[in-house]
Amino acid sequence: MKAIIAEKPSVAREIAQLLGAHEKKDNYLSGNGYCVTWALGHLIALGMPEDYGIRGFNKASLPIFPNPFILTPKKLKKPNGYEPDPSALKQLNTIQQVIKQCSSIIVATDAGREGELIFRYIYHYLQCNKPFERLWISSLTEKAIQDGFKNLQPGDAFDGLYQAAKARSEADWLVGINATQALTIAGNQDVYSLGRVQTPTLAIICQRFLQNQNFTKQKYFQIQLSHRKEYTDFTSLSLLHWEEKKQAEQIQKSIEREGRAIVEDVSVKTVQEQSPLLFDLTELQKEANRKLGLSADEVLQTAQSLYEKQFITYPRTGSKYIPEDVWSDIPELVRILNQTEPFKAAITHLKFGNFNKRIVNDLKVTDHHGLLITTKTPSALCTTEKAIYEMIAYRLLESLSHTCTKQVTQIQIKVHHYEFQIKGSTILEKGWRAIKGILSDNENSDNKNEVLTELPEFKTGDELKISKTELLEKTTQPPKLFTEADLLSAMENAGRSIENKEEQKALSNIGIGTPATRASIIETLLSRNYIFRKSKTLHPTDKGLQVFNLVKDKKIANVQMTAEWEIALDRIEKGELNKTQFINDIQHYTTEITNELLSLHIPQENTPQLKCPKCQQHHLIIKDKIVKCPDEKCNWIFFRTICGIQLSSKDLTLLLTQNKTSLIKNMKSKNGKNFDAFIILKGDFGTSFLFLK
Repeated sequence: MKAIIAEKPSVAREIAQLLGAHEKKDNYLSGNGYCVTWALGHLIALGMPEDYGIRGFNKASLPIFPNPFILTPKKLKKPNGYEPDPSALKQLNTIQQVIKQCSSIIVATDAGREGELIFRYIYHYLQCNKPFERLWISSLTEKAIQDGFKNLQPGDAFDGLYQAAKARSEADWLVGINATQALTIAGNQDVYSLGRVQTPTLAIICQRFLQNQNFTKQKYFQIQLSHRKEYTDFTSLSLLHWEEKKQAEQIQKSIEREGRAIVEDVSVKTVQEQSPLLFDLTELQKEANRKLGLSADEVLQTAQSLYEKQFITYPRTGSKYIPEDVWSDIPELVRILNQTEPFKAAITHLKFGNFNKRIVNDLKVTDHHGLLITTKTPSALCTTEKAIYEMIAYRLLESLSHTCTKQVTQIQIKVHHYEFQIKGSTILEKGWRAIKGILSDNENSDNKNEVLTELPEFKTGDELKISKTELLEKTTQPPKLFTEADLLSAMENAGRSIENKEEQKALSNIGIGTPATRASIIETLLSRNYIFRKSKTLHPTDKGLQVFNLVKDKKIANVQMTAEWEIALDRIEKGELNKTQFINDIQHYTTEITNELLSLHIPQENTPQLKCPKCQQHHLIIKDKIVKCPDEKCNWIFFRTICGIQLSSKDLTLLLTQNKTSLIKNMKSKNGKNFDAFIILKGDFGTSFLFLK
């Protein structure tokens, strides 16, 4: 009997169905020589400080360096601390019973760093020593699973992947726990959460926000000329900018009097615009954020759902290429798309037998290849799933198309000694741009001001009449606030922001976080109340800015160091670096940041002195998210955020002294509607709403 451990119940059911394990048991399936069960994500985690006998936040305990790290079942945060998750305990017991019945194990968790960690932590926590093999697949179609079972790989072939995952897990614990406790102690128990990746990401958001806020806009003027030649209307724009309006007006008048311009230079170039590569996860998240307004996390969850329904390949990929052996599957994927309505017109532009092979590169395929559709035709998709599926399908068709060829014309003309420029562009060969008909889409163009207009022929020395002049008033623009798409790009290319040119060169293609984790980092910052979404952009909260100002010069916010760690984790996976050496470096770094943070002086807000309304004996502990009585017997607690609005100190004081706040506006109900109400303290010391009549 062989045990199979999948990552989720839905995947386990697919595998069991295929293997003929049809007998339903308590949380597993059995039959045909197999017992198929599942994890529920991370069932096992690294223990919290209290698991090592360290209770509360104590300066003398820092830094905390567990040796060895303790593995514990997943815990849930409760008002009085952390408690084991009952569903995790139950599933762990099931896995243990399944393993006892079997002689060996097949690992079928997701084929990536986190999937490997999920299994190995369970394996070590249960002190299992049975042999295991690895199912390594990039899609959940019947064929992919069957091929995977024919080519099971030795478990130890993935030891490097496990060591990298374990190193990442332990490094995040060391930095996150120690930095959070150190800053919280420095802040007199007002809890601040810091992390190895989340804090540099917060720094990126805050830096851009402050650049935007502190930018001083300046007016400037340019002159635009209108022309007509060979029945074609076009314009030219002055190369100079003028800060003084009067000066620009005088020049405009002198140009009007002249009434003609002389062609100084003519440049006509043929430009080859390469077809885009396949999506990796980050690129898909960026594109869906720009086009559909979806968050990185929404895109990941949607893609994961499509993967589990067998409609696309494994989504948590960092590659935009496919290996040579997958190339033979591509014509079949195109034929399947040709049977469904949205893609038929697009496929007429493809040259069968002459597909562009630019996406084939064995050396650039990481754990998984670029995102592809599968041979299973999608059905019963929700609107978001349909949109993401179509994005992936259209991108495949674009990648198989040939280059778009453009003729780009740039004309330099002169009036008196003032230079003007005319730009135009003509499509010679549509290529990949014909797939979605985005012939005027300048998103991928090097020149955002390029006009897709065919210009008449020019030669040096030609005289060009000026039919009209116009003074354009413009304003310098601040750096744009980050959208999630922009932030993902900044995280992906964090190495490029490093000022030292030598270091920048070494880290130019290294980001912070991985494609699989960047969405969760953004969600963590949102849940910590460090950032918030406003329209499509990300803004830091007052608390986020406060944390940034505290740590911006400290090592914890260092983007370069975080990027270097990603290199180290990659080297551990490849067996080029010892995990112990990496963790020793992290411990040294943790000691430095803990001392840096403990030495900070954080001025305290003037928080009101309020007595507990329930016991009337103790002054309340007032924190960012909660207000509570320090007496464990009384245990009165109040959460400050109600229907999306955080109660101010003023309203908190009114509630606890006069039993009623001022009118709180723009609270959001469960169905998403805004409402205004007073919050009142009831006789049982709970709260409720009082609406205006």
